[in-house]
Amino acid sequence: MITSTRRVSPDKSEVRIAFSLDDTSDVKDVENLSQTFPDLEQRLQPVPPCVSLRESVQVYKEHCRMAREFHQVKHEIAVLEDRKRKLLAELVEDEKVAMEIACLEEEFRCLTEENCTLLTVHNERTQQLERLCLANQTRQDSF
Repeated sequence: MITSTRRVSPDKSEVRIAFSLDDTSDVKDVENLSQTFPDLEQRLQPVPPCVSLRESVQVYKEHCRMAREFHQVKHEIAVLEDRKRKLLAELVEDEKVAMEIACLEEEFRCLTEENCTLLTVHNERTQQLERLCLANQTRQDSF
């Protein structure tokens, strides 16, 4: 701790200034933050600060905070990309199912139409058979 006492003028009171070059609170924080960030390119890694300069330590801390944020955002992007991939796969599957449903609906429409035609033919043939039976019976009765 360095202290200096000065009197600016004889009629003014003393001014005392105190500062320390041994303020290690920021340095201890830097030691705690001293880490590497594998997600960052080497050229983007935080450079250890000059511990005697408070501004350098603050810049280093901010750089480390941004590196952690970068890691978090990169992780969130990976999670979202994975979710996107899964949703796209579901969409492709849903489109296949929709196409299959459309084909089945078309097949059902064709079969329903064919069924109606067959029912009509069946009814016509049933009536024709009844008429033939009646005609045959009346012919046998007349012999």
